Amino acid sequence: MPMIPPTAGAPWSTELAGRLDTHLVDSAALRGNALGDPHVRPLLVYVPPGADGTLPVILQLQGFTGQVDMWANRAPFRPTYLERLDALFADPDVPRALVVHVDAWTSVGGSQFLDSPGTGRYSTYLAEDIVGFVDDHYDTLADRDHRALTGKSSGGYGAMVNCMLHPDVFGAFATHAGDAGFELAYLHDEAASARALRDSYDGSWQAFLEDFRSRPALSKASDASLLESYAMACCYSADPDGTVNHPVDPSTGVLDDDVWARWQAWDPVRMAPDHAHALRSMRAIWIDAGRRDEWFLDLGAQAFATACETAGATVSHFELFDASHMGIEYRYPLSIRHLAEAMA
Repeated sequence: MPMIPPTAGAPWSTELAGRLDTHLVDSAALRGNALGDPHVRPLLVYVPPGADGTLPVILQLQGFTGQVDMWANRAPFRPTYLERLDALFADPDVPRALVVHVDAWTSVGGSQFLDSPGTGRYSTYLAEDIVGFVDDHYDTLADRDHRALTGKSSGGYGAMVNCMLHPDVFGAFATHAGDAGFELAYLHDEAASARALRDSYDGSWQAFLEDFRSRPALSKASDASLLESYAMACCYSADPDGTVNHPVDPSTGVLDDDVWARWQAWDPVRMAPDHAHALRSMRAIWIDAGRRDEWFLDLGAQAFATACETAGATVSHFELFDASHMGIEYRYPLSIRHLAEAMA
């Protein structure tokens, strides 16, 4: 089939100027995870055109329910993310960098890129298995000053948190509407989930999970909020034996202060003071969000930017723009360029 010339808004794939390599990573960190999810994961590595010599590395993290093959998804009248990424690096003035697309899907929708007995060791997977694999297979500048994280929503959360947890591995990050300011981001959905669990499942999370897995996913109106609530509890408040604790009691609607405190301990806004040194060491910090974000993550972005600055860190780019939470993939190349220039 002849190649179709690229046209803005055309609904066909076009040949990339760069190269997209596909790999399988056998993760030691994910072996034996609590959910029984695969420990062998796909990995997509974008190699830009004109790449020559050792390159910095940018790890791109997906949002909740993301699977790595979704990067090629097309929406009406819009290029795919991969086409946008390729168009960015088609500009010879943009410093070259490898862009590594990580799969951290779980059977409950996501991992928040944390080590948790409820999901698996996804922070270790990111900082050790993925980084080690890329450095072993590509000619990289294999140090923290030339390795960055970026992502949107839960992926943005993973970028913020893992740069605080692993400043020896990652030296810059970008977050697009990353989960932050948990009181505003999560509690409304926790209330909705408690109501749905009470009314449809007699207050039983197990009954919800069995029902969810017995039919087409997300075919009930309450599925999305219930699944996200369950997944976040797996990530933030699972006991060492894997028991998952929830912050709202569906039978009473009462907030469990102890469980909620465990969630709050993972809020980037509250983590920042204890990780001030890590934040101050970042070569670039990009924070943005849409002003109409449905989860109020624009307010979380503001709070986290303030927390970074209070910690003595330099926020190299902060922006609130006119958008909601969805359909902001056009922002990703902007932060990738910012990170590539900071690491050049």
